[in-house]
Amino acid sequence: MRADRLVAALLLMQARGRVTAAELAEELEVSVATARRDLEALSAAGVPVYPQPGRGGGWSLVGGARTDLTGLSATEAQALFLLVGPAAAVSPEAKAALRKLVRALPTPFRADAEAAATATMIDPTRWGDRPRGRPELVDLLQAAVVRRRKVHLTYVNRAREETVRLVDPWGLVDKDEVWYLIAGTPRGRRTFRLDRVVAAEPTDEPADRPADFDLTEAWDQVVGEVEDRRSRTWATLRIEARYIPILRDHFGRHCHVDGDLVRVGAPTPLDIARQLAGWGGLVEVVDPPSVQTELARIGGELVARYRT
Repeated sequence: MRADRLVAALLLMQARGRVTAAELAEELEVSVATARRDLEALSAAGVPVYPQPGRGGGWSLVGGARTDLTGLSATEAQALFLLVGPAAAVSPEAKAALRKLVRALPTPFRADAEAAATATMIDPTRWGDRPRGRPELVDLLQAAVVRRRKVHLTYVNRAREETVRLVDPWGLVDKDEVWYLIAGTPRGRRTFRLDRVVAAEPTDEPADRPADFDLTEAWDQVVGEVEDRRSRTWATLRIEARYIPILRDHFGRHCHVDGDLVRVGAPTPLDIARQLAGWGGLVEVVDPPSVQTELARIGGELVARYRT
């Protein structure tokens, strides 16, 4: 939209002092002629911009005039980009707007703003029933990611063993309100669930982060590894169509409808059988036999216990 380009042009002049039509065209990804027309339109609309011909010339704001669109402090700029950054991962429009805002910020603010914009991402797909809510540690860890400072994490693993680790925080992921920290450790990249973090203490020690690190790509790798573990066994079912949404809620992305049949996946046959046992005769497992065997065993145990 032209209005969007005019605002971006004004912000760029405010941040840089002077821009040429060629520079503006490159920044806004338009032709030089279009950029020149935009600059002339600003001047015709009464905005105090003027051209300076000759070598080293360009377009400037008269007397260093400023708009009230970017009167942001460094802290405010970081807060804005922490908020908008995750949306840029899923919205091309938000990504374009974010790029323009970064370029329009005063130079001293840009590095931290760009770090804030890539500190967090959103993955709306569920991984089953998990505790939800924004942990109090999110703000502290976001600040550590932006400032690139190592953090002492007190972490409890699945075996309920508590350890203290010094990590390099690289980024945070909100997966349907279950939060994860991707961090560097002496053993390489690791992923930590924040609901298992007992305490986090930032240090003044600079954190190491790979120059080519991309949070979205790293999370895609994590998801791929987890999904491989979560779908080692697949079962084919028959069930009434009205119950399929409930199955999808239980199995998430490991539930696929194929005509009159439904396929569900889980790590082991027992995991699938446990999910389906409560359905009784409402669901029929067509295959594999391993899931049928586990269901029969569970049924036998229930009959033996509750026979009387």
